[in-house]
Amino acid sequence: MNFPYSSKKWMTISLAAVLTTAIGAGTLTASANTGSEAAKTTATAPAQTPATPDKVAAQTGTTATPATNAAEELTLEKAIEQALKTNVTLENAKIDAKNADLNQALSYKTNADMPEEMRDTLDAAKSKQVGNAQGELTKKLNALSVNATEGKIKLGAQNAFYNLIFAQDDYQLKKQSLQRAEQQLKVAKAAFDVGTKAKTDVLQAEMGVAGAQAALTQAENSVQVAIMDLNDFLGVDLTKKWNVKSSNKQTAPVTMTMEQAQAQALTKRVEMTKVQEELNLAELNVKLINEYSFLSTMPGKIARNNVEKAQKTIEEQKRTISKEVAQAYLNLDAARQSIDFQKKAKDSAAESYRLTNLRFENGLATTLEVVQAEEELSSRENQYQKAILSYNLAVVNFETSLGN
Repeated sequence: MNFPYSSKKWMTISLAAVLTTAIGAGTLTASANTGSEAAKTTATAPAQTPATPDKVAAQTGTTATPATNAAEELTLEKAIEQALKTNVTLENAKIDAKNADLNQALSYKTNADMPEEMRDTLDAAKSKQVGNAQGELTKKLNALSVNATEGKIKLGAQNAFYNLIFAQDDYQLKKQSLQRAEQQLKVAKAAFDVGTKAKTDVLQAEMGVAGAQAALTQAENSVQVAIMDLNDFLGVDLTKKWNVKSSNKQTAPVTMTMEQAQAQALTKRVEMTKVQEELNLAELNVKLINEYSFLSTMPGKIARNNVEKAQKTIEEQKRTISKEVAQAYLNLDAARQSIDFQKKAKDSAAESYRLTNLRFENGLATTLEVVQAEEELSSRENQYQKAILSYNLAVVNFETSLGN
């Protein structure tokens, strides 16, 4: 069969089509099996948009930077350690606890110095024993408050860390998407030049490139915001640069049952210690009234009511903690399964994109179909990365619900 164009022009089309297929889906499918794959491809994926070394370093912690402007390495453990050192909220909580302890020390000294002859009445006994018990409780609660704040800081540091990891991975995915779109545009232009494709195919490919460029710009901005959010939470310079080392949790099933997790939380959570100590204080008040007066009096009835109230508060706190642990447990299991489902969807989208390119080579698909297949692949890649992020955060929330 004779064609109205030369073999040299046919070579142009063939080479462009081969490049599209090889670069488009093959490189993604090969890396789809483990962990945070975008972080793994950072060092090898070529940049598709102009960027200075400083700008790239700020956007992707896994990208090498010149020795004169090297970013400090940041792991998940180091992020937590840094937050515990410099987070303003935690520092203020420690100061408040110290002040409360100092104020209580003054009150304790006053009660301890109370003359013996003033301790033979109910009011005097309550002033000394209940007052001192209240002081010890306050001191213990101050320490627990600091511990609870530390737990929240650890949780917040991990959230900020993983949000930055996701933003960086998403940036790398958007660069790969732009690379595929630009390669598709080259193929469309080559085909148009030899007369095998219409001008509309080139225009559609150009729209695909423009959309990919817009998505990349948004991803760049998200990285910058995530860096500032992390630095703000850590209590360091907002412009500080980090060479972030990805640290994904192992996606293994939880080894304990939900009931075991709930039982562990009830023994370790700060809230349970607080309500138990409040019950002890209420029972001490009843004991003193019984020794120095009568429980049938109005103060005695009130004291017994306070004991009952404290007991009900404990039961309510148990239900609240058990519910929180159950929700965290179920969310963790769902997040783990979601990774597998999203990976299958991503792999299918990559294969669909590859096959659509093959159909395009043989004149059986339009540029629009290829662009749509690429957009679907980009979306599935993003959903897979979100699934990894959600799982890591679910692990953090579950561990926090246990009181770890």
